[in-house]
Amino acid sequence: MASALQLVVGLGNPGSKYAETRHNAGFWFVDRWAAAHGARFSRESRFEAEAARLDGLPGSCWALKPLTYMNDSGRAVARFMNYYGIAAGSLLVVHDEVDFPPGVVRLKRGGGHGGHNGVADIISAVGPEFLRIRIGVGKAPSRDRGIDHVLTRPSAAERNLIDEAMTRALDVMPLLLAGEVQKAMTALHTEDRQPQAGGR
Repeated sequence: MASALQLVVGLGNPGSKYAETRHNAGFWFVDRWAAAHGARFSRESRFEAEAARLDGLPGSCWALKPLTYMNDSGRAVARFMNYYGIAAGSLLVVHDEVDFPPGVVRLKRGGGHGGHNGVADIISAVGPEFLRIRIGVGKAPSRDRGIDHVLTRPSAAERNLIDEAMTRALDVMPLLLAGEVQKAMTALHTEDRQPQAGGR
């Protein structure tokens, strides 16, 4: 059995300007997860992040939202992990994934960053051997509009599909917290589907 989780990091950009954009799917996820367990985020200046402690789980776990902006996420994550002595094998990073349509969510461990700057920065800071939940937000209409695309809001239909995918991922969190990664992966990917959202 793999290491139990000690830290779940949601990726996004701080501020109201970005709050509802696709790139903030990681923030949406950890906000929902923390709220479901009655935990509240508080600003931790020394880590350049907001943190929440979730107790009463299979063990206890931290949730973290870096406030460094996406491209510098690794700095906040590494500071937090170093301070609390958390190994990369006990880290889960939740982020948006443009290679999947809204409604698709996948779990993996390790590998490359797939062009995601926040994930790339975390890999450079702590290494690649952490878990990732990848939440589909849809492809850009053209390659040269990739950055603009993740900084747009999904349509109402797309957001509903993203929220449904997050619900399925939240359902397997108890397995991940217990270190049952393969069971979580099997459960999540068995339920996964690939719907197509209408409109943009």
